[in-house]
Amino acid sequence: MNGVTAIILAGGRAARLGGIDKSALIVGGRTLLEHATAAAESVAEEVIVVGPEVQGGPVAALASALPQAQGERILLLAADLAFADRLVAALFAAASETVELGHADGTIVLDGGGREQWLAGVYRVESLRSALEALGDPVDASMRRLLGGLDLARITVPVDDAADIDTWEDYERVRAQRDS
Repeated sequence: MNGVTAIILAGGRAARLGGIDKSALIVGGRTLLEHATAAAESVAEEVIVVGPEVQGGPVAALASALPQAQGERILLLAADLAFADRLVAALFAAASETVELGHADGTIVLDGGGREQWLAGVYRVESLRSALEALGDPVDASMRRLLGGLDLARITVPVDDAADIDTWEDYERVRAQRDS
């Protein structure tokens, strides 16, 4: 048992995309959710997908899924990450180098611009549970508020590898990259 449970967050308002289900967008011949699931299955024993029926943002979605997790570590992914496979490979290469995350609470991705990608990370289950307990009500809480106080290792990936799809322009750019 490798002790990894993947939680894929496939909800969200997608306001800049007219409220569509972003995880159903097709890139490179597969939906974004299929890309995220395949990436997660490459490292996790269990994959939990939290869909749009959970209201209250990504922290509330994570809080709803965490009790189901059987592993000691959580791979947390947003379903709108166009290159989830690259991110998962980078995260687990980094985690193996630090020997099961060392003393850190987790490892997250920094995109090439230095922005923290909270929804592309590997976290200790106990650290997430403690952070959620300290947070209180998870509804509409920010991931930064939940995770910002944790001791996290950070790995930098190329900007394109951390691309997520928030607008139609993002979608067209990612399709051009992934479909080529």
